[in-house]
Amino acid sequence: MTTYVVTLQCADGPGIVRAASSAIVQVGGNILENDQFTDPVTGQFCMRTRFETDNDQMSEVRDVLMSELAPFEPRLGIRNELTERRAIIMVSTADHCVADLLYRREQGDLALDIVAIVGNHPDCRPLAERYGVPFFEIAVTSETKPAAEDELRGLIARFEADVVILARYMQVLSAQLCDDLSGRAINIHHSFLPGFKGARPYHQAYERGVKIIGATAHFVTPELDEGPIIEQDVVRVTHARRPTDLVSLGRDIERTVLARAVRLIAEDRVALVGKRTVIFSQ
Repeated sequence: MTTYVVTLQCADGPGIVRAASSAIVQVGGNILENDQFTDPVTGQFCMRTRFETDNDQMSEVRDVLMSELAPFEPRLGIRNELTERRAIIMVSTADHCVADLLYRREQGDLALDIVAIVGNHPDCRPLAERYGVPFFEIAVTSETKPAAEDELRGLIARFEADVVILARYMQVLSAQLCDDLSGRAINIHHSFLPGFKGARPYHQAYERGVKIIGATAHFVTPELDEGPIIEQDVVRVTHARRPTDLVSLGRDIERTVLARAVRLIAEDRVALVGKRTVIFSQ
């Protein structure tokens, strides 16, 4: 049996679920999991369906689905569950997030094919080599940024990457590259109340006596750190915590939140609806 994961997004209306179910029956499918939601703001209908069938010809399955669903003009995705999403991870000097993703991948806890790691510094090269992942150093300055981003585009095409993960990559992508990677690039960053921008955010947080620190994983957009949110979490702290404590807690929550977000992406559980996301969690 072959298991497929189908995602569907279109304007809401009667008969969508019936049409999808009819198509699955036509290909001899048995639904194993189904989630759906209509966004009240945009009126967009989102659905994720996982089903099994003895038909291993994905093009045939896709054609039947598209035929039945054509009246709804859907944005349809289909993937053999055994075919993992291909990811490029981008890093700078901090390695806690990329190390966590590589470890989860090695342990079989993350169904993601990490095809390359790109760094604007060489610090994470030994880690990449330890896990047998190709590492590419692309230095970035204001003068070389256009050429560096073109080199990155070349790597994305070469490795046929489905998603780009900014795992504490400390460079701002150009608006053009953000648009090119729309819906395909995710970022992790510290999120505080209030928000502390610039350098040494944990030290700023300490000086202000924050009671909660956290992290946010979101899609990358030209508006810095304002993309649609995929996952968030927080941890409470007290006045007794030192800046080094906050940094340590921050590393923990950053890698946990990013890992959750990456898993959601890898399993096709994220629907992008305007400036918001619909998350089909297990």
